[in-house]
Amino acid sequence: MRLGPIVAKTVMYLFLILIAITCLVPFYSMFITSTHANSDIARSLLFWPGDQFMENYNRLIETVNIWRGFANTIFITVAFTCLNLYFAALAGYGFSKYNFKYRGGLFLFVLGTMMIPGQLGIIGFYKLMNALNMLNTYWPLILTGIRDAFGIFLMKQIADSSVPNEIIESGRIDGYGELSIFHKLILPLMAPGLATLGIFSFIGKWNDFLTPMIILFDNDLQTLPVMIASVKSQFSSDFGAQYVGIVISVVPILIFFSIMSKRIISGVAAGAVKG
Repeated sequence: MRLGPIVAKTVMYLFLILIAITCLVPFYSMFITSTHANSDIARSLLFWPGDQFMENYNRLIETVNIWRGFANTIFITVAFTCLNLYFAALAGYGFSKYNFKYRGGLFLFVLGTMMIPGQLGIIGFYKLMNALNMLNTYWPLILTGIRDAFGIFLMKQIADSSVPNEIIESGRIDGYGELSIFHKLILPLMAPGLATLGIFSFIGKWNDFLTPMIILFDNDLQTLPVMIASVKSQFSSDFGAQYVGIVISVVPILIFFSIMSKRIISGVAAGAVKG
């Protein structure tokens, strides 16, 4: 029996286990820290669970309406992600399969916007929202999902590689309109790419801190990251309560990621079997 393949496989598995542990350590530390008092958190690095989770949670809900912020963030993030996925897929499909004047230049312009940090336009964005009377509303946080240069680029690449022109032509022969072809034939083929973009979009909007802090003035409208950052005592930050808030905010991300990652894997597996 040859030992070479066995040793190589053992080393590979050990390396993967090490990477998995490295990825899980921050989550473990976050959960453990949320169960300790502020004095313990400030004094030492914690490895074992404590008994202060409920005390930290009680201080958290006394300071901010954390579950209202949770509901606000869910609503904003889901609405933003749905808009982002639909319009990114629509624009990416258009750039991929339709020949129109200045297509190349327009696509390069879209890619060029990715090079500009979003923070540079925050003042102009604030003034525009003020002119449109959208300050202190959720519209600026949701409608921005319509434009996403990275999403358009990703969906164009997906359409180039996974959407055959023959399917589009067959849909036209069967009498489908262009939007019907997109909805009934194209979107299912782009599902793995949509799941990938959905993960980025959901996590990015869920963790968005700057835009809600600038646009929203009413505390009851604020999102979870802003509420967690505002958890402070009279003289210092309440780290125990903040870590409990972080734990609450991380759970939906983990659930969404697990659902979408399965969708990606199933799509890849289906494509492999088809090939």
